[in-house]
Amino acid sequence: MTDVASSLEALAKRLAAAVEAANDEQALEAARVRYLGRNGEVTAIRRSIGRLAPADRPGAGKTINDAVAAMERVLDERRAGLAARDVEAALAHRIDVTFPAQPPALGTIHPIRRVIDDACAYFERHGFAVVLGPEVEPDYYNFDALNIPPGHPAREGFDSFWIDDTLLLRPHTSPMQIRTMQMHKPPIAIVAPGRCYRRDAVDARHLFQFHQIEGLLVDRGIHFGHLKGMLTGLCRTLFGAYQEVRFRPSYFPFTEPSAEVDTTCPKCTGHASACSMCGGSGWIELGGAGMVHPNVLREVGYDADAVCGWAFGFGAERLALVRYDVDDIRRFVDSDPDFLEQLGTIS
Repeated sequence: MTDVASSLEALAKRLAAAVEAANDEQALEAARVRYLGRNGEVTAIRRSIGRLAPADRPGAGKTINDAVAAMERVLDERRAGLAARDVEAALAHRIDVTFPAQPPALGTIHPIRRVIDDACAYFERHGFAVVLGPEVEPDYYNFDALNIPPGHPAREGFDSFWIDDTLLLRPHTSPMQIRTMQMHKPPIAIVAPGRCYRRDAVDARHLFQFHQIEGLLVDRGIHFGHLKGMLTGLCRTLFGAYQEVRFRPSYFPFTEPSAEVDTTCPKCTGHASACSMCGGSGWIELGGAGMVHPNVLREVGYDADAVCGWAFGFGAERLALVRYDVDDIRRFVDSDPDFLEQLGTIS
């Protein structure tokens, strides 16, 4: 093992000297072939691993790989230096006005942020206020005030990140509905976007950290038809003028009646049996909605016999999957510049 390290150290010094002496790309390539090529000196050292004790071989292999990576960096740095020297030499003799300029590094709006902004703008045009709140909330605002008392099975469905016995990272932005209603009398019309957290296994459709957009409207005479109209308008704003929306009966402790909200698949519009986005069903699930439960209204001090309201909650990443025809939610957080730049050009 010591002999391998010593040989690599001596080889690295010889390579550095050869690289420093190389005055053009041809000489640099000759040095690379001599030391790192298929029949170069590093290959001879690799072959010597077979003479080591079995326990020493893995460590020797790693040592060689690390040394090779360092030597390749030396070659790359010298190659970049030679290229820069050649450009400077050419420019010293003349200025070529046709030479391509360095492209400007312009940022773009992240697709999740664009979806949130567009959804909020839609509601603002209809008189809704955008409200923001803390990401760490007491369990009262996350559950108790939303008609989910201790021991309720729905709490397990959120599978939250708890900080202590009463504080947790919010699993939804619904606490802002409670806080707003406690601070203001009806009528209330708000939309609450924000980051949320749940102990979900990460896969193509789930993240443990995601963004949610929730809406709330409370006043006299509010009914389910108002909800259907607003959400249909939202889908047509985000996905296209011919989107349809359907409501499937469901259950949520904080709304009654409750519904799951689907929109027609913008990729196949329901006409492709093998659609990769909707699986041939023709519909994409967006989230839940319903009429605010009377218990929630009473909890914040409202007269549930005088006023009523509706609420909904959609995942922003789910909306972006549909809008941009993306097959894996993890792509939004992978920080792939090419992917984000491509989506940044789409309105």
